[in-house]
Amino acid sequence: MTITVTGATGHLGRLVLEELRGADVVAAVRDTGQDLGVPTRLADYDRPETLDFTGTDALLFISNRELDKRVDQHRAVVDAARAANVGLIVYTSITKADTSPIPIAPGHKWTEDYIQASGLPYVFLRNNWYFENYTANLAGTLQNGAVLGAAGNGRIAAATRADFAAAAAAVLTGKPDEHAGKIYELGGDEAFSLGDLAAEITARSGTEVVYRDLPEDEYAQTLIGFGVPEGFARALAASDTAISQGALDVVTDDLRRLIGRPATTLAESLQAALKNA
Repeated sequence: MTITVTGATGHLGRLVLEELRGADVVAAVRDTGQDLGVPTRLADYDRPETLDFTGTDALLFISNRELDKRVDQHRAVVDAARAANVGLIVYTSITKADTSPIPIAPGHKWTEDYIQASGLPYVFLRNNWYFENYTANLAGTLQNGAVLGAAGNGRIAAATRADFAAAAAAVLTGKPDEHAGKIYELGGDEAFSLGDLAAEITARSGTEVVYRDLPEDEYAQTLIGFGVPEGFARALAASDTAISQGALDVVTDDLRRLIGRPATTLAESLQAALKNA
């Protein structure tokens, strides 16, 4: 069975390739000059003529990161998958994509709807937030002594990218009819608030860290001051407001069942990140 992974040079894509080591895998990428340990095929979402998934039994469609281009790019990928008659399209979506108030959710809902309309067998992996959203800049958090946000007491059922990659690999290598038509709400086994995150960082690091909850606009302006592009900063701040309303407080056993073990905990994720902070 041939598996094609789009976006394979990204953080999640590379982890999926590691999980699929030994399988018949093709990496569909914009830059074919990188050594990913598997055959590569040019696949530029902005150039539909490069999207050729011929011979693909299972396609992992990792959503793009360019929000303003998402609909056009995603349409091109799905059209190419349909033209190639791929056996299964597995799409990385977001928690409760059909109802979520998070600003990036509408693009995911549109893509899910378009995939369903294509007639292709599909699986939707609705991923919650990554722990790495909070641990990637852990050194800065420790230096400033604060986690900043606008999420109030909202809770997040995050998991690591590695956990989400393992779930994707499990679906891609499963029996042909085992997962088709399924929508998996993937996330950690326990949800946490940003206040919990600050307390856990304090406990694990020995450095006092507090959570500073800011109004949405003030948080956006703070992010802009840190050099985050304005559009992205406002999307992040609005996402936090959605989190305060329960958008990511979605705990299921879908991730645990797919990967065959408990999801990585907040404490475990922080412990690993602190080694590199």
